[in-house]
Amino acid sequence: MDQFSSQRKYQNDLVLDPLSTAVLVVDMVNDFCTAGGSMVLPSAESLYPSQIKVLTAARNSGAKVIYINDNHRLGMKVEREFVKRSPHCIENSWGSEIVEQLAPTKSDLHVVKRRYSGFFQSDLDLTLRDLQIESLVVMGVVTNICVRSTVHDAFFLGYKVVVPHDCVAASGPREQDSSLYDIGTHFGWVSTSASVIDSISGGLQILNLIDN
Repeated sequence: MDQFSSQRKYQNDLVLDPLSTAVLVVDMVNDFCTAGGSMVLPSAESLYPSQIKVLTAARNSGAKVIYINDNHRLGMKVEREFVKRSPHCIENSWGSEIVEQLAPTKSDLHVVKRRYSGFFQSDLDLTLRDLQIESLVVMGVVTNICVRSTVHDAFFLGYKVVVPHDCVAASGPREQDSSLYDIGTHFGWVSTSASVIDSISGGLQILNLIDN
């Protein structure tokens, strides 16, 4: 390991208190996850079982679930995401809807985003602070774009952030490994869905895969 990367502190002291924890579900929508979507990630469907277990544990323990969804308006003169990516997640379209497998409940919250990060000029931070949230579990797609951008901003805003590696998928293996390494080294904890469930349900310490 190079000298710069080795200069980090090893922290395994995070326990998820459900009353101050929110699970953020990033862009698990039809355009990215379902056949016929505009930019389908082939590995997205493999995330459902682990994500559903985390969502169930969160709701049962009293943690908040918040869906953060890409949602773009028609008729904009400048749409920054469409400069680099094909049009997707158009407002009120099937593609912008959450996949039916994750079955949002009435107690879940929804935040619309128009850029990669769920925090950028949305009301996510205000909502979390009104809920007195301190820790975040972030899962969804794509690890190296919207998930990573959201994690970065969460860290900058002072939240403790956990990413369960089996609840996120990137555009490729290289991108997945690199993004998770950077998140675990600089911005938060990279763990497993099982460890997240154990912590949020039973008060156990989060397993940090990057530091171990």
